[in-house]
Amino acid sequence: MAQKKSATIKKYRKPLNINLGIVIFSVIFVYIIICIIMYFNSKHIVGYEVTMGSLSESKVYQGIAMRDEQVYYCNNAGYINYYSPEGKRVGFGDLIYTVDETGQLADMAGSSDATATGSLSSEDLSELKNQIITFRTNFNDHDFSSVYDFKSNVNGTVLKLANSNILDNIATLESSGSSDLINYGKSDVSGIVIYSMDGDETLTDDQLSSTLFDQSKYKKQQLINNELVASGDPVYKLSLSEDWSIAIQVDAAKGAELLEDGYVKVKFLKTQDVSWGKVSIVTNGDETFAKLTFSNSMINYCTDRFIDIELVTNDETGLKIPNSSIVEKEFFLIPQDYLITSGTTEETGFMRTGYDEKGNATTEFVNADVYNLEDSNYYIDDSSLRIGDVLQKPDSLDTYTVSKRGTLIGVYNMNKGYADFKRITILYQNEEYSVVQSNTAYGLSVYDYIVLDAKSVNENDFIYE
Repeated sequence: MAQKKSATIKKYRKPLNINLGIVIFSVIFVYIIICIIMYFNSKHIVGYEVTMGSLSESKVYQGIAMRDEQVYYCNNAGYINYYSPEGKRVGFGDLIYTVDETGQLADMAGSSDATATGSLSSEDLSELKNQIITFRTNFNDHDFSSVYDFKSNVNGTVLKLANSNILDNIATLESSGSSDLINYGKSDVSGIVIYSMDGDETLTDDQLSSTLFDQSKYKKQQLINNELVASGDPVYKLSLSEDWSIAIQVDAAKGAELLEDGYVKVKFLKTQDVSWGKVSIVTNGDETFAKLTFSNSMINYCTDRFIDIELVTNDETGLKIPNSSIVEKEFFLIPQDYLITSGTTEETGFMRTGYDEKGNATTEFVNADVYNLEDSNYYIDDSSLRIGDVLQKPDSLDTYTVSKRGTLIGVYNMNKGYADFKRITILYQNEEYSVVQSNTAYGLSVYDYIVLDAKSVNENDFIYE
């Protein structure tokens, strides 16, 4: 039997085929990886456009209104009906209320004939709408008791509007001989009429204390139409003057600060109106109160004893910049008389004297940028001068040795493509922004671009956008 030859099997190696698409993809992939690494390892410089703006310091206080108020009392017992709307000005001789000893007017107020004699005018509807809108705007979930005040005010307004129709029916009572039992309450002076009492109508400076600001202890009596009153009961009050005050509790330091200002800008949170109040300080024991006096707007808050206000102080306007852009830099102080201007290039600088290698005296012009002028000294950076340099005064034998230093507050301007220091004068500053003076020599201008984060660059670094 013939011997069979063993077969040798060899693995076939495929030739390496380089595909052009794979090469391009690999190159792009490597490029992306390199760009990502460079991005995270490089400094990110963000610019900020300088604009005009304002900053102010504000704090909310709860104040107590102090007004010139006169309380009036009833001379007869009976059912009272009001005719002048609350919060409106009444003049001498205007009818404010009537007191019906028999209750006949009260019956007329509830009868269909009396209520059907007329309808609400557009002014009447506007008054009711304003009350509802004001309540919705100022309602606070934590002060639910204001709902009851709102209910009383609306009820009183509706009844006062209805009572105006009853005046037309008083003639009927007069014809029946019952008019003698109706007493008329007319104003003897001009003022703003208010139908509530709280006991603080005669509040004076020496009575101010922290306990007055506790609203949980505050009691307000709302006077209601068609209620039975006794002789001697309070029936209304008048605010007699447009001059009034709001007292707020402050510490001694804040009180001294406000007193130094003289007048302070006040925003009333109820209406968002703004007014200026004259400041006076009241000190009772160890408690300090700032009393803000106004000569207008009293009528808008005549029914409120507690008024929330916002004091707007340090209201400054200028160039608004972020605090992160501000940097402090040190400079050489060079006397103003040593600065010269080159005759050929019109560049500013100084004449520096020295000696060469052979010991011969030398003089050279050193270009220098000026960053500020203060107290007859120029602020010059250390890019061109060194400590110990001797400067020659023009047209004189006097010299000055560079040594004295000073610091400036500024930002890095990036308009020219590199970080260029510009000094600033801060008018006001809060935690995030500063307002700096505009149109200053060697300073910033509106619409300049500055480096947002001053720590991300060094002076004269090139900035690529």
